[in-house]
Amino acid sequence: MAKRALPTNTPELLDEIQHEWLELTKVVERLSPEKMLAPDQGGWSPKDNLAHLSEWMKILIGYHLDNRPEHEVIGVAPEVTENWDFEKINQFLFERNRDRFVEDVQDELKLVYAEVFARLESIPFAELLKPRFPDDPEKQPVLNYVRGNTSEHFAEHRETIEKAL
Repeated sequence: MAKRALPTNTPELLDEIQHEWLELTKVVERLSPEKMLAPDQGGWSPKDNLAHLSEWMKILIGYHLDNRPEHEVIGVAPEVTENWDFEKINQFLFERNRDRFVEDVQDELKLVYAEVFARLESIPFAELLKPRFPDDPEKQPVLNYVRGNTSEHFAEHRETIEKAL
């Protein structure tokens, strides 16, 4: 997956996000009900990938945009999110969503996507360029976390799902 240039305004950001969203949905629409539940080599089905995307968009909203404590946003004990151990967090999220129905996961994903999109439309672009964490020596902007939990994440999981096809 090639990295795109940073968007310079909200319309560019929203176009990027929407483009990757549409590419993801095109791939998902090609999957039969059986394929939606078929695990890949890592043990995740396309449904699991979609639930994962939904969870991380909720983290984007609650943690990165609303600045709530990560463990509160995810709904876990504080020690689960210590040091942002992604393997540990992703495994927890996988287990939490493992037995959900495909339709439920897809419906939630669409709702969360719409919420993220609406929130981003309402945030001044200059706010997204500010450092997410004041003590970050790299001064990574909120924009990086937005892209990492939307367009870049959609592309990553689309490629994973496409391999199953």
